Amino acid sequence: MSVEGTWDLSLSTPIGRMTAVVELHEQDAVLTGVTHGAGERVPLVDVVLDGDRLTWKQAVTKPLRLNLAFDVTVDGDSLRGTSRAGRLPASTVVGERRTAPERRA
Repeated sequence: MSVEGTWDLSLSTPIGRMTAVVELHEQDAVLTGVTHGAGERVPLVDVVLDGDRLTWKQAVTKPLRLNLAFDVTVDGDSLRGTSRAGRLPASTVVGERRTAPERRA
């Protein structure tokens, strides 16, 4: 399963609903990505796809300085799971793939 493409995410957090855009790319069997949200662009680290389970970590500074760990299940062009920031309660994450990369010949 490929998770490459641009994903629109919605996070239900204790401080309200937030949105982000995640771009995932695969090159030489290695997944990389960046996220855009709250006026910042943040690289994803430890991006791992295991079956339909996708995990990654990222650090943000807005609206708070947090280290986030995402754990989602991908089903075609949608995903659902959680984001956790340390000992804070987990936030629900849902997302839809906006675009998939073009297939290389």
